Amino acid sequence: MSAVTDPAAASADARALAHLRGADPVLAGVIDAHAGFDPRGWLRARPAMDSFGALIFMVTGQQLSVRSAARILGRIKDRFGGRLPSPAELLAADPGGLLGTGLSRRKVATLRAVAGQFADGSLSDDALRRLPDDEILDRLTAISGIGPWTVHGMLIIALDRADVVLPGDLALRKAIRRSYGLDHLPSQQEVRQIAEPWRPYRSMATAYLFQVALDEPGGTP
Repeated sequence: MSAVTDPAAASADARALAHLRGADPVLAGVIDAHAGFDPRGWLRARPAMDSFGALIFMVTGQQLSVRSAARILGRIKDRFGGRLPSPAELLAADPGGLLGTGLSRRKVATLRAVAGQFADGSLSDDALRRLPDDEILDRLTAISGIGPWTVHGMLIIALDRADVVLPGDLALRKAIRRSYGLDHLPSQQEVRQIAEPWRPYRSMATAYLFQVALDEPGGTP
């Protein structure tokens, strides 16, 4: 994606980068090492998705490599005319056909539970957009099969939230181990502690560290 052209967005990004540089010298080095990287482009690199579409994307990717998840998403889209289904379409779909895309039974059950709540109005994209991150996390993790990693990814992909980190993401943890010279894979709590100075721009910091993960041979954040 091309660099930011909106002056207001560019100014906001400059403030975020200045904060991150001043707050964390290690992250400042990561930023300097990726001078041509556009974090705003990375954060918006996925096709535009609403909350339900982003939840399909994230649930599909649970415990899978990027490559495997992309294959399954492609098969899901093939079943729905080249796009992700609406809640009503997913509920009307034959569960056996969804299993045929490569989704596990657990993931099919999770997606049907999510679709049911969107279909009956218990959840909606508009309502989620009005809620703070913590309330969204509480609301969605009450659904079986939805954990914090899934919700955090949805917050970035669909809701464009600026202060999100994915402490359970393996690629991010590996990037932190490399960048911070750790002799172990950091725990989720350690990731949260390292990320604390990045507030309120943890999403941008996360984007840079995912880029570090891509630097590794075969890197697939």
